[in-house]
Amino acid sequence: MKKNELQNTEFNHIIHLITAAQNKVFKVINKELVLLYWDIGCYVSEKVKSGSWGDNVVINLANYIKQHYPNLKGFTKRGLYRMKQFYETYNNIKKMSTLLTQLNWSNHLIILSKCKSIEEKQFYIIISVKEKLSFRELQRQIETSVFERTLLTNTKVSTPLTQLHKNINHVFKDTYIFEFLDLPINYNERDLQNQLLINLKKFLLELGSGFTFIGQEYRVQVGLHDYYIDLLFFHRDLQCLVAFELKTTEFKPEYLGKLNFYLEALDTEVKMSNENPSIGVLLCKGKDTEVVEFAMRRNISPTLIADYETKLIDKKLLQQKLHDLYLIFDKNHNKK
Repeated sequence: MKKNELQNTEFNHIIHLITAAQNKVFKVINKELVLLYWDIGCYVSEKVKSGSWGDNVVINLANYIKQHYPNLKGFTKRGLYRMKQFYETYNNIKKMSTLLTQLNWSNHLIILSKCKSIEEKQFYIIISVKEKLSFRELQRQIETSVFERTLLTNTKVSTPLTQLHKNINHVFKDTYIFEFLDLPINYNERDLQNQLLINLKKFLLELGSGFTFIGQEYRVQVGLHDYYIDLLFFHRDLQCLVAFELKTTEFKPEYLGKLNFYLEALDTEVKMSNENPSIGVLLCKGKDTEVVEFAMRRNISPTLIADYETKLIDKKLLQQKLHDLYLIFDKNHNKK
């Protein structure tokens, strides 16, 4: 190793130490800040609940802080009531206490303001912590209705795939939202592929945690011929390769044959001995449920079929579908 390269390696080690220390400090500060807002929210809540404080007292407190401690930011009437709401929302949910301090206040605020049910709030807190979502990433997850889509998911998967991975529906979605794509009106598969790669960070966020990108037009050789898989990923939790085939039309049964061929090539030529069999995902612009079910009945490869939208789905429509699903569940549960 050359002297400059060795020196750069040593310098990078120092940078790593600095960054690690900064992250630790940030986590401590964030934890203490969230606990402070919790304690303030608790105090204000108890005062209001007991009748000791009304709106005027909270306004007076906000004005007092502004007048005497102008450097303290965020303690407006709105901010104080957000702290009160924060405490009252999670006070009786003990299992959430550890997670709450792992999330920054900005993310807490958007969850409190944008999510209605406690189940939805808990969902976004958990994935925010698990996937280390930034404010903008979390905002997109909420705007694209990941909570509703996760509960409503009915991804069409082959029997071999469910046998390999029991909780597969928690990894893949029934419908993916690619509202971030800048596609021409009459786009083709190459346009779709290129735009997904240009927006790879957003694409990975929509796919969910665990995916690592390997390549575009990934070449596999069978006999004397070369074949190219649209997009290839590796999933850390499933410990397998995941091949995505992109279609700009509705699902057709013949698409499965080509995908099965690719999976066989991957398992024979690319998959390592310690890895699980490769999974194939057909991403189509729509699908007929009955046609998909017929096509998947005798499919022997670990595959699934999903569709995608290039515009946001109406959140109210998804919420209504979710409400209808709850009603059906309650009705069936009461019959038992």
